[in-house]
Amino acid sequence: MPEPIVYAILAMACYGFSDFIYKQAATAGIRADHFLMAQAWVFCPTVIVYALATGTMTFTLAALWGSLAGGLYFVGFYFFIRSLAAGAVSTNATIFRLNFIVTVTLSIAFLGEHLTTTRMAGLVLALTATWLLVGTGSLAGSASSPVQRKSLIQVTVATIAFGTATFFHTVGLRSGAGPEILMVAQAAVFMPLATFIVFHAKGTVRLPAATFKYSLPASIALLCATLFLLRGLALGQASALVPIAQMGFIVAALLGIFVLREAVTVRKAAGLAFALCALAALAAS
Repeated sequence: MPEPIVYAILAMACYGFSDFIYKQAATAGIRADHFLMAQAWVFCPTVIVYALATGTMTFTLAALWGSLAGGLYFVGFYFFIRSLAAGAVSTNATIFRLNFIVTVTLSIAFLGEHLTTTRMAGLVLALTATWLLVGTGSLAGSASSPVQRKSLIQVTVATIAFGTATFFHTVGLRSGAGPEILMVAQAAVFMPLATFIVFHAKGTVRLPAATFKYSLPASIALLCATLFLLRGLALGQASALVPIAQMGFIVAALLGIFVLREAVTVRKAAGLAFALCALAALAAS
């Protein structure tokens, strides 16, 4: 199996584990903005120490693409969380998962990547798997009231921002920046923004101790996922690798089945089957 595909699959596994922890934190009543800030507090110093230890803390102007990505990742997470106040989690999560379409479109339009027949088939299968595993079966009626329409606009902004952020990381890699320095630049923007939002809302940055029980492992998983994805993107094409990495919901679904003993429905089984076919098609593209 090609090395970039291996990196993308490892990123997918780490994203899925991170999502699983996020669900556990939400069940435990951890506020989403608290979780993001605590996650940023762990992610930022950890990635800096890692970059210093590996000798990859070499700043170049191309690393500023990582800073732009960090700002857009924050916008993506922030508006996604805001959208959940009025929108259904299942519907909005489905839309948000489709952020890889934005990355693929931008990569084809501006980086000259090719959309082969096999890759197109993989994308269609990935979309179907996303709809089956995350969606409710229909997005109809999701904008039936002004509040719900606002929620839909917010999650759409979040999706575009997140997909564009991944594209900016790809541009940074193509411009000569290394994965580690891009992650440092990302964290240097994301952490202050996440901290400001909590302080602005609560007047303090003190967090319940239980928050770190979930944010610590989630941060490590997210750091590994980002590093694996960027290393893959340094070697391969975003239009094939990003959809694979963004299918972390496969891992989250499997953990739900085997760890939480969630029921295996026909829809869930079909979603997993489509996801595996998508992985095979994208890996072959």
